[in-house]
Amino acid sequence: MEHEIQIREMDISDYENVRALWMTIRGFGIRSIDDSKEGVARFLRRNPSASVVALDKDRIVGAILCGHDGRRGCFYHVCVHEQYRKQGIGTSMAVFAMKALQKEQINKVSLIAFKENEVGNHFWKRAGWTFREDLNYYDFTLNDANITQFNQ
Repeated sequence: MEHEIQIREMDISDYENVRALWMTIRGFGIRSIDDSKEGVARFLRRNPSASVVALDKDRIVGAILCGHDGRRGCFYHVCVHEQYRKQGIGTSMAVFAMKALQKEQINKVSLIAFKENEVGNHFWKRAGWTFREDLNYYDFTLNDANITQFNQ
């Protein structure tokens, strides 16, 4: 089933619908503080132009949180509702976000995909993203209250 999809910048008014979408994605990790409305609002204030949503009429069917540190962009929480996959929505959102980064003179973008995320890993490899085997990724938790819970 083909849909007429609109891609636009994400705004904090989209939060409830984006969160509802996140909750439909199996295996999706939601952080208690970073992914709260306040956490996403803070992220969008710091990165106002690169996060995107995909809409079918007024229903949010895809989203990417995208930001940068002045040097490199990063995609977070890339998702498309299961019923809307394989229609180019993920690609359109990624291109929208990357063009926004380019306008801000950001020359490289990265993302992290869980190893068990077969759908996502297949998508990124097929889209021409480089799988890096030459580096290690490290985390250091500064706030133990920022707990990740995974959707079942």
